[in-house]
Amino acid sequence: MKSKYTLPKEGGLIPNGAPYDILHQYERITTNIYPSEAAGVDYVADQICRAINRHNDEVVVTDIPDLTPPFVLGLTTGRTPLGLYRELVDRYRKGRVSFRNVAIFSLDEFYPIDPKAIQSRNYRIHEEFINHLDILPENVHIPDGTVPMREVSEYCAVYDKAASHIDLMIIGMGEDGQIGFNEPGAYTRSRTRLVQLSHNSRKIQSEAFHSLNDTPRMAITMGLGTVMDARRIILLAWGENKAPIVRKVVEGEITTQVPASILQNHPNVEVVVDTDAGQFLTYEDTPWLVGPCDWTPKFIRQAVVWLCGKVHKPILKLTYQDYIENSLGQLLEQGRAYDQINIDVFNDLQHTITGWPGGKPGSDDTTRPVPAAPFPKKVLIFSPHPDDDVICMGGTIIRLIRQGNDVHVAYETSGNVAVSDDVVLQHIDAARCLGYDDRFESVKRIIDAKKTGEPEPRELLDMKGAIRRSEARAAVRSVGLDPDTHSHFLDLPFYETGSIKKAPLTGADVQIVVDLLRKIKPDQIYAAGDLADPHGTHRTCMEAVLAAINEVRHEEWFENTHLWLYRGAWMEWNPGMVDMAVPLSPDELKMKRHAIYRHLSQQDGTPFPGNDPREIWQRAEERTYNTARLYDSLGMAEYRALEVFVRMF
Repeated sequence: MKSKYTLPKEGGLIPNGAPYDILHQYERITTNIYPSEAAGVDYVADQICRAINRHNDEVVVTDIPDLTPPFVLGLTTGRTPLGLYRELVDRYRKGRVSFRNVAIFSLDEFYPIDPKAIQSRNYRIHEEFINHLDILPENVHIPDGTVPMREVSEYCAVYDKAASHIDLMIIGMGEDGQIGFNEPGAYTRSRTRLVQLSHNSRKIQSEAFHSLNDTPRMAITMGLGTVMDARRIILLAWGENKAPIVRKVVEGEITTQVPASILQNHPNVEVVVDTDAGQFLTYEDTPWLVGPCDWTPKFIRQAVVWLCGKVHKPILKLTYQDYIENSLGQLLEQGRAYDQINIDVFNDLQHTITGWPGGKPGSDDTTRPVPAAPFPKKVLIFSPHPDDDVICMGGTIIRLIRQGNDVHVAYETSGNVAVSDDVVLQHIDAARCLGYDDRFESVKRIIDAKKTGEPEPRELLDMKGAIRRSEARAAVRSVGLDPDTHSHFLDLPFYETGSIKKAPLTGADVQIVVDLLRKIKPDQIYAAGDLADPHGTHRTCMEAVLAAINEVRHEEWFENTHLWLYRGAWMEWNPGMVDMAVPLSPDELKMKRHAIYRHLSQQDGTPFPGNDPREIWQRAEERTYNTARLYDSLGMAEYRALEVFVRMF
């Protein structure tokens, strides 16, 4: 299934409202912004297929293969190109392109590593791409992670010389602007070489290797100079986690601290992003700076919230001069007085705040975000992992339950790979101490027999899944739900690979969600509306929910159902987008924290905690505090904490 999830968008630049060069005046690299990864992938696949077919039409094909020059395609690795690989394989199978006269050069490889190890770039690019094509084996070039150390410099020089004539280079970049393993500070004329990986890069890559100790410390990578030798370059970026670096690369200064910024010096380069990755570009983030806009009420609110941050004033203190001096004069040209805009936006934002997320029975709901009827509401909360529900919207769950709504929580994946082996042994030891079956030694043997890089044994995964399930049951029990009747463990198949790499979403995943929707028939649906990496678990779970909703949306019970989106643990909605803000009392914050505590396997020493040193409950609370402070700075009532939501429909 192609990733097509995007947020509803209101207002913005008027199409063809100004010449292209004016609309994109802040961009130093030609940038194409597509509504979804799928749309961007289609465009890039078109470019690759056309280039290959044009090359094959132009070269003189002889009966002597050595005299038929192949089209040379450079390819990035990692998650970014996965959708592109699948699209190209699909086009090959449909006869729209052949790779028989194509040579492929891969950007990098870990060192040392066996090419058959599932974490190796060699293995991944073969599994995802090369094995499904008619490309000749001798035309596949991937850095060799088994070359002896004494020969690696000579090997890299040979590889570099062969890779210096790439016709089209497809690359992604890391969140710090890395190209391949060219870290911040890399020499702009560097060539293919062996590099030492930074601690941060190893920490990121350790997700695939199960631990930092098992993650290689070095890698072979094309240099920035090698990449710049390509005749044409297309840089890809998907998901909001890439948005900050996309802006630096496209609109910022060239600096060695952002290696991809060197692409500004290439004569034939373009950037292809989805709207999530491009959201901080001026064209998307502050479009009133570049052209005429369609000023819908919500778009006006977004502009005014931006202006408040720019001039450090609450909404009702904004002046005519503030609007004029910060390029919002066109908003006033619509016949609106600045003070009336202030009042309208203030009231609009004020009306997002409600203590009744399920609707207040018997009330006038004209300006409330949630209708009063029906009451009580059937509420279905989708949680990608077994702890996202309480981490991200635990206070709202408590309110929904306390106010009499029928609340159900659906855990979409088992979360089993995020449980450490030590935690398993601790649980097994507890069972032994309680006098139950003594399986400690047998489980320890399973753990000791694990092989680095291979999927975990199913028996061990089942234990880890059971641990996370018991924690989720304890968490919902702590907030007042019956875990036997109101918690639903879907164990979507796409997740159950036994490793960090997940399978694509299929109809089997979607059908499980469809069945639950038809069983509950909810009036409200809550889901994690993350816009990060389209191949990440949260994003895939969102795609499953949307695909399932598409299956049932024409059924009678669904007519008045609304979908609310919360955020994952590391991001939050901007007030300009928010449709509902739920204040949390100190008591509700305490209950939420205690529900998070129930997820003991995820506290502090989790295998993949990211770069944030705080524990999960601390991140969750600080986020709600920050949102409340932001509302306060805009002139709203002062609250201790707020959980906020965007309504998709």
